[in-house]
Amino acid sequence: MPAEIIGRNIESKLLKQCYDSNKAELVAVYGRRRVGKTFLVKTLFDGKFDFYISGIYNGSRSEELQHFNEMLSQYSGIPYPVSDNWTDAFKQLKHYLGSLKKDRILVFIDEMPWLDTPRSKFVKAFDLFWNEWASTCNNLCLIICGSATTWMNDNVISQKGGLHNRVTCKIKLSQFCLGETEKMLESKKIKWNRMQIAECWMILGGTPYYLDRLQRDMSLAQNIDFLFFRENAEFRSEYDTILKSLFKQSGIYKRIIELLAKKGKGLTRQEIVESLKLPEGGSLTSALENLCNCDFIRSYTSFGKKERQTMYQLSDMFTLFYIKFVKNSGGKDDMFWLHSIDSPSRRAWSGYAFEKLCLNHIPQIKESLGIRGVLSNVCSWYQKGDPAKGSKGAQIDLLIERRDQTINLCEAKYSSGPYTITKKYFEEMSERKEIFRVSSKTKYAILLTMITAGGLVDNEYSSMIPNHISLDDLFKIL
Repeated sequence: MPAEIIGRNIESKLLKQCYDSNKAELVAVYGRRRVGKTFLVKTLFDGKFDFYISGIYNGSRSEELQHFNEMLSQYSGIPYPVSDNWTDAFKQLKHYLGSLKKDRILVFIDEMPWLDTPRSKFVKAFDLFWNEWASTCNNLCLIICGSATTWMNDNVISQKGGLHNRVTCKIKLSQFCLGETEKMLESKKIKWNRMQIAECWMILGGTPYYLDRLQRDMSLAQNIDFLFFRENAEFRSEYDTILKSLFKQSGIYKRIIELLAKKGKGLTRQEIVESLKLPEGGSLTSALENLCNCDFIRSYTSFGKKERQTMYQLSDMFTLFYIKFVKNSGGKDDMFWLHSIDSPSRRAWSGYAFEKLCLNHIPQIKESLGIRGVLSNVCSWYQKGDPAKGSKGAQIDLLIERRDQTINLCEAKYSSGPYTITKKYFEEMSERKEIFRVSSKTKYAILLTMITAGGLVDNEYSSMIPNHISLDDLFKIL
């Protein structure tokens, strides 16, 4: 029985269109490790590959070429000699593919960045292969895939050299949303309620590989202890493994990530430079861009701020959880998560992680507000207080500025049961709204909007909130 593809409707449609087209297609599938790129392509085209190879992690040039030869001989049935360079290796691939008499030829090169070992001239050879021959074969569909998003972007997707504008279709695979996560858990016969699924997402994100490691005979807490906190737990080394596999100089990336983990609202580029005592230059710019491309961090400009004041904020849920609870735990309690229920640190994390969950489900929030088709700018806003001037500071983590001259000021609240808006809290929200209105000098209508995990208690103050978005709303698959 073939494996089931959860979600990925748009991506599947694009891949099928490329396969069914009547021209040469160079399709780049990219996204961070563990997100399901290989699974999608292999499941969608099961049994249709005319050639397939996956790079060897940390393989030498000779090992990569030897593996290429083995796969080429396997698919072609021809005992090609092992090449000592990539130009000759691709000539052999050209010879084999050119001998096929088929309406459509399908080639899949997986983990392509790993084939590009130092001084191997792999990219130059692939450039020559595509531009001189493959691009003229109207019956060829060539899919390339890589987890090292930076390499894919620099060497293929946005390359300025021979492969400039040669990619005919770019497909970035992102993590599952809550609704897709629910469907994957259902496919594994895991029956958790939506509060538990939300907490699972707040820990693992929507990364298919991580979700696939969950076991149905354990509770969520038991699963987390098993994967993170027991002796020799599988995910105890995952953080370092991921960074090393994605970035050649992982040290600077780790320093940036762990600095941002301590700063909830994020930091500007200049603040990162000053905190880490880094030299000004392109290396930091490149690192920040790469971390954004790999979905570890997000960049945003606060409402009313200039682009040079762009903030960088850690957004990857798995990394947030790991740094907060696992990195320095030392394996002292192999049932840490089960024992920490209702602890202050876990409650504080829950609120912060739920805010990040909301930021990762903006399409669902807009759909629930009935503004999915309305052009809008999603950002945050903060103002430092100035005691000398008698002004108060305020912060709004999620603000939706709409083209219909309306602004939603969103408050995210995580609680196991319905949340009660007290008189004090309503007054605080109203005060933040007024500080924002005066500070921003906006003429737009401002609507308070509550996003809750456990719902709202119906009282006189909840009735004064124009919009309420529930956890169920965030489970919509759009």
